[in-house]
Amino acid sequence: MKKFDYDLIVLGGGAAGFVSAKMAQGLGKKVALIEKNRLGGDCTWFGCIPSKTLIKVSTIAHQIKNTGKFGLLQNTDISLDTDHVMEHVRSVVKRVYDGHTPETFTKIGIDIFFGEAQFIDNHRIALGDKILSAKKYMISTGSSPFIPDIQGLDAVPYHTNRTIFDIEKLPASMIVLGGGPIGTELAMAFHRLGVRVHILETADRILIREDRELADMLSQNIQGEGITLLTKIKPLRYFCENGRVVLAYQDEKNRPGTIDADAVLIAIGRKPNVQGLNLEKAGVEYSAQGIKTNERLQTTASNIYSCGDVVGPYRFSHMAEYQAVIATRNALLPFQKKVDYRHVAWCTFTDPELAHAGLTEQEAREKLGDRIRIYRHEYKNTDRGRTDGIETGISKFICDSRGTLIGAHILGKHAGDLIHEAQLTKSLGIPFYKIYSAVHIYPTLSDIVRQPAKLCYIDRLQSNIFLRILRNIMGKRR
Repeated sequence: MKKFDYDLIVLGGGAAGFVSAKMAQGLGKKVALIEKNRLGGDCTWFGCIPSKTLIKVSTIAHQIKNTGKFGLLQNTDISLDTDHVMEHVRSVVKRVYDGHTPETFTKIGIDIFFGEAQFIDNHRIALGDKILSAKKYMISTGSSPFIPDIQGLDAVPYHTNRTIFDIEKLPASMIVLGGGPIGTELAMAFHRLGVRVHILETADRILIREDRELADMLSQNIQGEGITLLTKIKPLRYFCENGRVVLAYQDEKNRPGTIDADAVLIAIGRKPNVQGLNLEKAGVEYSAQGIKTNERLQTTASNIYSCGDVVGPYRFSHMAEYQAVIATRNALLPFQKKVDYRHVAWCTFTDPELAHAGLTEQEAREKLGDRIRIYRHEYKNTDRGRTDGIETGISKFICDSRGTLIGAHILGKHAGDLIHEAQLTKSLGIPFYKIYSAVHIYPTLSDIVRQPAKLCYIDRLQSNIFLRILRNIMGKRR
């Protein structure tokens, strides 16, 4: 039998790579992890951790400025010192990184290498002057910001999520190109910290993957706070004028316009990190969407698997971990498992948050027509919503005719946490109406799940043939 240096070499030290390497080591395999830059991946350095820290700071700033609604400070003309905000964000990033330094991996027996790995063939890679071999490989190299081909963009200073958290002082104004999750989250955070923000989106609305009803409500809320939102625009050219960055664009009626700001954030999508790996020499096929894999996350080279952002189609840290478990299991164990994307869930951490699980109303109608039932409940109609002064927010649950949950969407406080009860119900195939029979603590925001489940339960009772007959009998006796 051919001798290899390792049972598994993992390329990429982010969320997917961490899970794969640790799982393989736990199975008794000899493992190496190769990272091009720093361990932690996009989530630690440029994504989840810094963005959610910034969002928390901006939420506190917003609450301070709105204490009057709770009968406290009535003077809303408050000046906040934001000079140390980004320093705080970076300090939190460092604390998170300290939990997965190279030493934490070598201590449990995983070898760590840094550098640009290039495949020689499907079993060997070159790492500088070093050549390493492995029986199996896991490619989890992640993704990077997609930079559009817009005239003049390369000649003006701009930020992506990879550079925005390195700034020392917040700009006075900012153009955010892209109304997806990254763009909307950061736009709202910077706005609440005193930055004048303009969001420009080429589609007809922000957050195009979300249920339109809730996305439109969030859009109204964003604009209500004072953020300028321009949709259906076509960026034409960037240039600098009087020390500011200017974007010339066309609107949906081909009318020209310009907008200028002190800073620009590009947030229009992601691209897979496949450059420089020499995947062709390993027999691994890929496209602009990512590395090609089958349902077991096996690439076109039978001994090479891939997971995380470099594969897609859902580029979230929790999906990277989900894929990593399945891919590693399939690479190293005889019992194979397929990925199942029917129960993908995510959350956009604006304020209010927008959480998503399953089909949108439009997708459900395309699939089932009018054979769906929709149940809603507003935050302001819950007692906890009233005590907390929550005026914006709604839950929306989409069921088929049997009461099976096929889509769940929540816009509001703690939506990313609250949707998990519905997500669990959906994933396990439990009828939505059964949530109503479970005891829920009062007063909590869980009512925005429980009350729609109650409506589903009532629907079920009213459609029960035996209960309908009994109602008729009782009615005749009266």
